[in-house]
Amino acid sequence: MIIKVFLADDHRLFRDGLKRILADTADIVVVGEATDGLDALEKMRNGGWDVAVLDVNMPGLNGLEVLKQIMTDGAKHRVLMLSTYQEDEYAIRTIRAGASAYLTKNSPTDLLISVIRRLANGRKYIDSKLAEKLQFNFGSASERPLHSILSDRELDVLKLIVAGVSLTEISQKMMLSGKTVSTYRARILEKMDMQNNAQLVRYAAENKLLE
Repeated sequence: MIIKVFLADDHRLFRDGLKRILADTADIVVVGEATDGLDALEKMRNGGWDVAVLDVNMPGLNGLEVLKQIMTDGAKHRVLMLSTYQEDEYAIRTIRAGASAYLTKNSPTDLLISVIRRLANGRKYIDSKLAEKLQFNFGSASERPLHSILSDRELDVLKLIVAGVSLTEISQKMMLSGKTVSTYRARILEKMDMQNNAQLVRYAAENKLLE
């Protein structure tokens, strides 16, 4: 069985490196690729792939938004989400949205290949730590991290803010208006009961949200 893989990542060097890794396997072939969320969604809807490997952070539609939309099509798609983030919040959100697996980009090559094969055979991959958090839903509401109340978009904006990215750069990266980004920032501060970016950075450091 030849496993047909679709890749979506806005970093060409990473995408090319992943293609070279998969080219060394006898049973996996890359049949398509995309550099942003909108392009990925359009191409994925055309079919012809067994497993999609999506970056969580892409311009336009991010990987999580692409995942949610492709899952509304009704087919049992097999999607592996990749991210630079170690923090479990993204992993939990992607699995709940329908992803079959979640890995960080520094995962071992053999694990990546093994997971792709596992997904192609109709199975999921969830490590024991993540499975426990999914089962218990972070415990009671008081035990959940404060940033878990943010929407997916708000969480994306928070990550960029605490990484030192300006609002102008965020609007360009996410393909949103400056006004929209400012609104997201205001909502984040309100929901988290904080006053400024310095408090957000401090919180991010304490909760290991910084890359």
